[in-house]
Amino acid sequence: MINTRLAGQTVLVTGGAGNVGAAISRAFAAQGARVAVHYLAQDPPAPEQVEWAHITPSRGAAEELAAELGNGSFAISADLAEPGAAQRLVRSVVERAGAINVLVNNAAHCEVPDSVESLTEESLERHYRVNAVAPAVLIAEVARVRRGQDPLSVVNISTDAARAFPGQIGYGTSKAALEAVTRSTALDLAAQGIRVNAVAPGPVQTGWIGADALAEVTAVVPMGRVGEPEDIADAVVFLASHQARWITGQVLQVAGGHAL
Repeated sequence: MINTRLAGQTVLVTGGAGNVGAAISRAFAAQGARVAVHYLAQDPPAPEQVEWAHITPSRGAAEELAAELGNGSFAISADLAEPGAAQRLVRSVVERAGAINVLVNNAAHCEVPDSVESLTEESLERHYRVNAVAPAVLIAEVARVRRGQDPLSVVNISTDAARAFPGQIGYGTSKAALEAVTRSTALDLAAQGIRVNAVAPGPVQTGWIGADALAEVTAVVPMGRVGEPEDIADAVVFLASHQARWITGQVLQVAGGHAL
């Protein structure tokens, strides 16, 4: 890419301080963008016999990353499971930065067990509220607060588990819903010049693949390795860049050929 035209733009990355989110934040900062690094201040206690399978970086980690990024980047907290939090987050970022030019819906809820046998209304609601409802509301809100013809694009982070992934019913289906949100909002917003796309990662090493499982996971990836956070970050930057200016409503699988 010769010129992404992202320098000076404001990028809101939800879940922007941990693993893939931090790689995305760094990739945008490297292009000269200001990054609003969203983080969850504190996870609520998990219900009995349930474990949170996602990572929740601390406020200190988010603030340290924002300082590292420079370009006027800053950390900002919101619990996207709370009604109204998505709207408040957008308004707070705009109040501080003046605009949002790129929204990256990266924050996600994941819990175990997540099988048919363990499925409950509550577990589905927890997954859908963060993984589908909040991103949809964030997209709508950034479109509402857009100033004139300011550049605006959205990149949602899905997963190839959205196709089918036994044992991840709530997580996988909520990400499939996010892909549907990607297509529908892309159509609704195209006339305004707002693009909405998604990246669907395959197995990415963020600490969850132990040494014993690494060979097994690698064996099912045709390109012969698991992904790294930077693999996802580079694809996100591309979809937000000027080079992708006529691409919208697409789900780009970044998975080394996994789950084709």
